[in-house]
Amino acid sequence: MESIAAFDAKTRLSELLDRAAKGETFEITKHGRPVGKLGPPDSARDPKVVAEAVQRLKGYRGALKRMDRDDVVGLKHEGHRF
Repeated sequence: MESIAAFDAKTRLSELLDRAAKGETFEITKHGRPVGKLGPPDSARDPKVVAEAVQRLKGYRGALKRMDRDDVVGLKHEGHRF
């Protein structure tokens, strides 16, 4: 993890955000003491994982076309006790 002074972080924020989006993490210091971190969000998505999920979803395309309204309603209530 790279340490960077708060003033430098302020002046280079756009560059640091671009690098954080690619997975880098930075420690922000003020007068030599750590005061914060800048890094990718926990919800950052791996493009490969997203592409695989999209392909899986595309596999379901047209699956409901063969079902009529009663079949869809039946699926909605599947597992209900009443």
